Amino acid sequence: MTEHPSPTPAGPLPVPPTLAGLATVAGDYDLVLCDVWGVVHNGVAAFPGACDALPRLRRGGAAVVLITNAPRPAPFIAEMLEKMGVPKDAYDAIVSSGDLTRTALADRPGAKVFHIGPERDVSTFDGLDVTLVPLAEAQIVVCTGLFDDDVETATDYAVPLAEMRARDLPFICANPDIVVARGDKLIYCAGAIAEAYEALGGEVLYFGKPYPAIYETALALGAAASGRQAARERILAIGDALHTDMAGAARCGFDGLFIASGIHAHELSAIDGAIPDGEALARLFAGHAHPRGVMPRLAW
Repeated sequence: MTEHPSPTPAGPLPVPPTLAGLATVAGDYDLVLCDVWGVVHNGVAAFPGACDALPRLRRGGAAVVLITNAPRPAPFIAEMLEKMGVPKDAYDAIVSSGDLTRTALADRPGAKVFHIGPERDVSTFDGLDVTLVPLAEAQIVVCTGLFDDDVETATDYAVPLAEMRARDLPFICANPDIVVARGDKLIYCAGAIAEAYEALGGEVLYFGKPYPAIYETALALGAAASGRQAARERILAIGDALHTDMAGAARCGFDGLFIASGIHAHELSAIDGAIPDGEALARLFAGHAHPRGVMPRLAW
């Protein structure tokens, strides 16, 4: 996804406001759509502040739906969060890119699928009427990530991408994120390969933030949990990525709460929850809708 910032006026750029804690705005919202990786955990360990804040939010009357670009289905995400020590009362429901990908594949019974992604993601296809095949036999490509995200980048996929493009294969991206933070390291995600395929003129179907379908599902889950449909102005989206979390919230008409210590931590000098640099924050959001507020890490 390529975004073209609007021209910015001369002089200092406006800086999004900093919030002291979620408690300062919690009463304004009936539904919170909270990102997972980078907000609730960093791929290695859960963040105590988030694990404290989200249950408090729910006790105050708001529904919380975790909305993630993870390519695995919601039950797997729930199990992973439990192993990390995230309390079950931190959320009402989960929706993932993996859930939407499975729905799309269910509409293609009998499809021959070439899977790009690590072996741990193969269970994403469990129970579906699809067959995993080599690229030469594929009718469609599903990318959940890189085969080895510890060492690879999208440039390692030039040869298979060229073959896919030559055959005009449709490409399902089960995680639109370009990068994500694993501990203190950034690793590439399926979105990076999808962008490379689009650059070749290939057809990509994205499932996840910032695209509408995942938000529609999240709103339905939130309404089911609370018994009411939240008004757009009373929905808050929390996330650490400008081009997925914050862009998706802005497109849907939701307020955003930006967590600075996620994938933008290095450019914002917000590593390990440090207060982000104001000028860097202003540059990041130049030409983009500003969030309701910014926090180094999610906390009450």
